[in-house]
Amino acid sequence: MSGVAGSLAWTATGCGGGGTSRSGDVTLTMVATDYGDLEGDDLTQAYWEKLISSFEAKHPGVRVKVSVHAAGSAEQKVAELVRKGTPPDLAQIGSFADHAAAGRLHRADELLSIALQADFVPALSTAGELRRVQYALPFAANVQLLFYNRALFAAAGLDPDRPPRTWAEVKQAATALKAAGVDVPYGLPLGPEDAHAEAMTWMVSNGGGYTGEGGLYALDAPANVETLDWLRAELVAPGLTTADPASTNRRELFDLFTRGQVGMLNGSLSLMRSADRKKIDYGMAPLPGNGRVAETTMGTAHWMLAFRRDGNTEAVSAFLDHVYAVENHYEFVHRYRALPVTVSGSERLRADERHRRMRPFVDRLGAAEFYPANKVSWTRVSREVRKQVGRAVLADGDPAGVLGSLQRTAEKEEDAARAR
Repeated sequence: MSGVAGSLAWTATGCGGGGTSRSGDVTLTMVATDYGDLEGDDLTQAYWEKLISSFEAKHPGVRVKVSVHAAGSAEQKVAELVRKGTPPDLAQIGSFADHAAAGRLHRADELLSIALQADFVPALSTAGELRRVQYALPFAANVQLLFYNRALFAAAGLDPDRPPRTWAEVKQAATALKAAGVDVPYGLPLGPEDAHAEAMTWMVSNGGGYTGEGGLYALDAPANVETLDWLRAELVAPGLTTADPASTNRRELFDLFTRGQVGMLNGSLSLMRSADRKKIDYGMAPLPGNGRVAETTMGTAHWMLAFRRDGNTEAVSAFLDHVYAVENHYEFVHRYRALPVTVSGSERLRADERHRRMRPFVDRLGAAEFYPANKVSWTRVSREVRKQVGRAVLADGDPAGVLGSLQRTAEKEEDAARAR
């Protein structure tokens, strides 16, 4: 337990009076994101209700009320409550920078023991920082790997046990797949749905990304321009992708992959689940890089936020101790096949034969590069990336021009965010 949580006897220090607590003395409210799968998995409400029940049994002076919403709706619900001046005590959502910058959130070290803070995967702890202070606690994570259809590889004369390790090998494999009649040799989703994820995945495989030294935006970095130039000239121009990657969305390609019509594409745990369900013979591998296997990959995360409210610190701290207890965190990992955000959870997953297919994701998580979610401007910048970056790889595209325009937009949005 954390130092704060460990002091609970239970006393109702923040409930308008001292003395011994009674049932219902403290009520925490929480907004959470639903991770249930429309194709079979149960809703996340059931997970939280079970966890809350076990917590309340140990802390009879505390009640927790949770409402679970779809991902976008969860963000909107929290924003609505903040506007009304009634933020939840806890929010499990996908962004945090605006709340942290406005001073609404507890720092991690105000709530968690040193041992628990140290148990988070370091790359995730860093991604949850604003100005080198951690406010967002990682709750769920994902990374990108290269997925390839083993049966299509074999039919094209490729070794299904040797996936591409470099960009040049990606092109060679895609060329062979096209010659064998594969509909989409390489799936490149740079449409408005998720272009910012696909573009960043390729950029980090070349040592680039959306930010550079000092955490400043660096969308027009030479490595990023080189990446989009290569995609345009070596994959799109020879017809090794869909006809128009700028209008091709990820969900469309995932569906085609699970129908055996895509040879290779970048994907995450959701694609693994779908491919398993459809019994596709597929393989996974680290991202190919420019001349060698990429040292990193692109990662995403969802966060647990604790809002500052009078007298809620002890109860929130106790609840977070319960949420991140190894058995409780791993129950979420197991139930929804999510990546563990703690070192202890990662070790447990590696030893769990039920989830051996997830091991490659865990192995790459520690080296992942994440969206610059610690920037208040990122929401607007990512929207522009989704709209524009796909145009750079078309026949008449101008990678340097598109990225230069995005860089100017990012700097403008960052200046405006700092001024607010």
